[in-house]
Amino acid sequence: MEIDRRVIRRLIRQSRSQERLLNRFVRSLTWMDGVGQALQKAVGWFYDGLGAPGKTIKNLLHGTNVLGHPLHPAITDVPLGAWTVGVLADWLFVVTGRVPAVAGDLALAVGVAGAILAAITGFTDHHDTSGFELRTATVHGLTMTAVLVIELVSLGLRLWTPGLHMTAIVVSSLGWLLALAGAYVGGHLSFGIGTGVNHNAFFAGPMEFVRVGTRDDFPEGEMRRVEAGGLPVVILRSKGLLRAMGAVCAHAGGPLDQGTLDGEVVTCPWHYSQFRFSDARVVGGPATFDQPLLTVRERGGVVEVKLAHPLQ
Repeated sequence: MEIDRRVIRRLIRQSRSQERLLNRFVRSLTWMDGVGQALQKAVGWFYDGLGAPGKTIKNLLHGTNVLGHPLHPAITDVPLGAWTVGVLADWLFVVTGRVPAVAGDLALAVGVAGAILAAITGFTDHHDTSGFELRTATVHGLTMTAVLVIELVSLGLRLWTPGLHMTAIVVSSLGWLLALAGAYVGGHLSFGIGTGVNHNAFFAGPMEFVRVGTRDDFPEGEMRRVEAGGLPVVILRSKGLLRAMGAVCAHAGGPLDQGTLDGEVVTCPWHYSQFRFSDARVVGGPATFDQPLLTVRERGGVVEVKLAHPLQ
């Protein structure tokens, strides 16, 4: 038994050493869970307090409405790009004097404006995370919030105390370096953990009809989960007609077949994204991507499905 325990401890140490440094660091920040949950409650309270308009605004800030793609990652390019230009302009002004001081000031201001919108969209996305994803998102969000405060301090020094312009340049340069670290964590959220990634992107699915059951397997008004060519599919019979779409929620992989049904709209049980069976479109966030749509046919009591469009 003692040998077995030593072997187990050695394996645990090896697995920890093989885990990326960032993940080990984030896992050590257990106190972040309380902070993240408090932030989620505050964001939820804000949107709920707005009533129906709150839901519309939240969908817009997720990117569900209009964009059909996560909005936060697109916006973050604005402050990072502007602040990078600002740091270059500032130090060219200091070293050569050939770039006017106002160039760095303007770039900093543009970055701050973009960062405010990025923070709003970021904490909106943060509201619908959980577990290790939540802790990592909290680290990213608090880091970038600290960056925004630092850059606001630098902007204030430039506007109201011109004599401290060099100090303001140093402050904004340090904020830019911290922003790079925060952006790395944000990138890890998407590419390492899969936050905001379409969870149906890596399925294939059938392009020719495949059998998934018989007519009796799909009673009126009930959802049934089947597998078609490796693709999880949820099928609904509504007013006698069969509708089918991917059963894995595009937002975070939730099981749509376990969700709640209102007419032909299903609400995911995990984060309450909503999808319409008739065309598999997302009609309510936080999801931003549509579900895979499948064509259904019944022949001789046999039910068959195939993808309406290729997934890849």
